[in-house]
Amino acid sequence: MATETSSGEAAAKDEGRKPAGKRTSPALFVRQIIAELRKVIWPTRKELITYTTVCLVFVLVMIGIVAGLDWLLTKGIFWVFG
Repeated sequence: MATETSSGEAAAKDEGRKPAGKRTSPALFVRQIIAELRKVIWPTRKELITYTTVCLVFVLVMIGIVAGLDWLLTKGIFWVFG
């Protein structure tokens, strides 16, 4: 549950972050990025190919639907307005 406080410090402690006034050094920032990237579960080659294929097929289907609707609407407009 989120609560408002008069100082940002109490809210920052609840969330495990630093108070708003202090900045993270660039070196610490990079270390944190690397630590987070180590937590990522990277897809296998087979999964990556599958995901890519599914995305491409979906995009092609959507292109077909939009192009078809565009063609139909164009024909309809020309039929109505000559």
